[in-house]
Amino acid sequence: MPAFVYDHIHLRSPDPEATGKWYENMFGATIIRTPRDGGPDRVDLNLDGLMVFIAGPPDEGTVPDGIQEPHYGLDHFGLRVEDLEQTVATMKSKGAKFYVEPVQFRPGVKLAFVWAPDDVRIELLERTMP
Repeated sequence: MPAFVYDHIHLRSPDPEATGKWYENMFGATIIRTPRDGGPDRVDLNLDGLMVFIAGPPDEGTVPDGIQEPHYGLDHFGLRVEDLEQTVATMKSKGAKFYVEPVQFRPGVKLAFVWAPDDVRIELLERTMP
């Protein structure tokens, strides 16, 4: 069985700055700004070691096929795996349905999205150093 390791929670907000400040004020989260190619920095949070990404509305043409956007609130949570393709194959053999097949998202990051019960979206990602 593949090993699944917690990686992050991803929120989507129409106002990431205000959302980040709320988490900072309420929980003492540290705001981290993560640069994005061709767009504003993403507002990320370190909540005592728990990584929370807060993205704004998606830019046109940047959303993988199969993802319905915008989806505000809890967008998805991410689990890291060592071998994405093998993990996806194993999960499919157990009946899992994927709405984003494995894709190289950016250098060092491959991802896929699977549907879970109750319309929950889970990102599986393989992180490697280029």
